[in-house]
Amino acid sequence: MKSQTQHTGHKIQRAVLIGIVTSGQNEKTTKEYLDELELLAETAGVAVVRRFTQRMEYPNPRTFLGAGKVADVAAYISAHEVSMAIFDEELSPAQLRNIEKEFKCTILDRTDLILDIFASRAKTAHAMVQVELAQYQYLLPRLAGMWTHLERQRGGIGLRGPGEKEIETDRRIVRNRISLLKQQLKKIDKQKEVQRSNRGRMVRVALVGYTNAGKSTLMNALAKSDVFAENKLFATLDTTVRKVVIGNLPFLLSDTVGFIRKLPHHLVESFKSTLDEVREADILLHVADISHPGFEEQVSIVNTTLADIGASGKPVIMVFNKTDAYTYIKKEDDDLTEVTRENLSLQELSDSWMARGKEQTVFISALKKNNFDIFRDMLYTLVKDIHTQRYPYDDFLF
Repeated sequence: MKSQTQHTGHKIQRAVLIGIVTSGQNEKTTKEYLDELELLAETAGVAVVRRFTQRMEYPNPRTFLGAGKVADVAAYISAHEVSMAIFDEELSPAQLRNIEKEFKCTILDRTDLILDIFASRAKTAHAMVQVELAQYQYLLPRLAGMWTHLERQRGGIGLRGPGEKEIETDRRIVRNRISLLKQQLKKIDKQKEVQRSNRGRMVRVALVGYTNAGKSTLMNALAKSDVFAENKLFATLDTTVRKVVIGNLPFLLSDTVGFIRKLPHHLVESFKSTLDEVREADILLHVADISHPGFEEQVSIVNTTLADIGASGKPVIMVFNKTDAYTYIKKEDDDLTEVTRENLSLQELSDSWMARGKEQTVFISALKKNNFDIFRDMLYTLVKDIHTQRYPYDDFLF
């Protein structure tokens, strides 16, 4: 079997994905989680060659999987030039150590993979400090007797940042580094706070949503800007703020990092200043990818995360994006099977969400500008209401 290579000549790392089916997580849900894990792996530049799942009540505290399944996976890894095994759950230090002995390859869990993606996509000093802090906080409890290989300079997926540096894996040194990074972040947060205060009392609108829902594309369409937008997870790390004018009404629009299920809490803590843009916003544009089969769960995850960071209770426009990519299978009239999301037309889905009445809802394509005038009018009305309350004598705008 010929190994895959990138155009640069570097060998692509081949990985297997591993998840479990439990009483609280059925096969369909496990498949959806592994689908997302595969997209995360691809974003990190890893080629997924196979998935392994096992049905069990709870993970084995020693090796996550049962002994028989561990042997099966180890045999496959040995026979197929696999260099990495990625688990969909966060592994304990003991599990990491034991699994590495059995598989004899790099072992990553979901959190480690997400941290690596953030490390590879951090471009500004602010983002780099935030990611490095999250990495060290993740690393700290895993130091004892298992990370001596970090003393040597070593690269590769899962080892960017702290893993590339010749560091002594000593708790005291790591804690000192964490303390220093937190001090740096405090200074940056203060600078960001001053920047936000200098913007005056203009109405602030923040784009929020699951990663890869199309927030940056929507920002480009609204602000006529060139914010980086890519069909990959976490294309945006640093908050981008643009002044937007609809009609003759100006407001500030910010694009923020996307959310994801099982978002590492270290990242939430480190990206405080980024999330402050969401907390301090007057209006939230919750962008969802309507073409994704699990969009409803993604909407729920974003809402839960907003509540966790203290950003719920604001005026929200629910923006269902990517209508141009939406597909469905028409259900025959004599078909007695249960109607599912796959059998609903876009109009039927729209009617269903409109009927819920929790917030204003609009279905658009930011890429094709479908229904864009309706969306702009909806946003204009909300911004105008807040602007009028804030500046009651500023009637010349209207």
